[in-house]
Amino acid sequence: MANAQKVKEVILAVGQVIEEKKLFLTQLDAAIGDGDHGLNMAKGFGAAKEKLEASEMATPSDVMKAVGMALISKVGGAAGPLYGTAFMNAGKAVAGKEDITLEDFQAMLEAGLEGVKARGKATVGEKTMVDALEPALEALKAAISNGSSTREALDAAVEAAGKGVEYTKTIIATKGRASYLGERSIGHEDPGAMSSYVILQTIADQF
Repeated sequence: MANAQKVKEVILAVGQVIEEKKLFLTQLDAAIGDGDHGLNMAKGFGAAKEKLEASEMATPSDVMKAVGMALISKVGGAAGPLYGTAFMNAGKAVAGKEDITLEDFQAMLEAGLEGVKARGKATVGEKTMVDALEPALEALKAAISNGSSTREALDAAVEAAGKGVEYTKTIIATKGRASYLGERSIGHEDPGAMSSYVILQTIADQF
């Protein structure tokens, strides 16, 4: 599926799309949060780009760890530790491998999600990025077990994540700044769920 160079290219593509959508993501966050999610994410992926372009990465794991460290150090608010942990955990899941398969990507997504849930103490139904990531993982697992192609499996994960984002509109936020709004948070997508969807969509578009 991908070696270190391909993973690097995918991350750079993700950073480009986050940059393009930073104002959109920030507007979503302004409605129910601090109003800085998109700007912070763009700053984090900008730092990741600098790191990746400054040195050679031998394995996909090295790439993911570098991205995770950049996100933790540069992204403010809750998103930095959560996304940083997700990427670091994903890297650990494929430590030592020069090439990763679709099954490895499943392991990476699973490890990343576990990190997010542990760090944020979040579960499905609380209007967070977990509401996009967990359905995506389940759809990916089902597609792989059904013998789907890489593209089909990734598309299934993206579609499930998109439905997860839509689901966040219908529920009350119980985590983070958005939780202060109570019922007024209904009708708004969770910015973290949306950025998770954007990242998964961009990954799928590279294959």
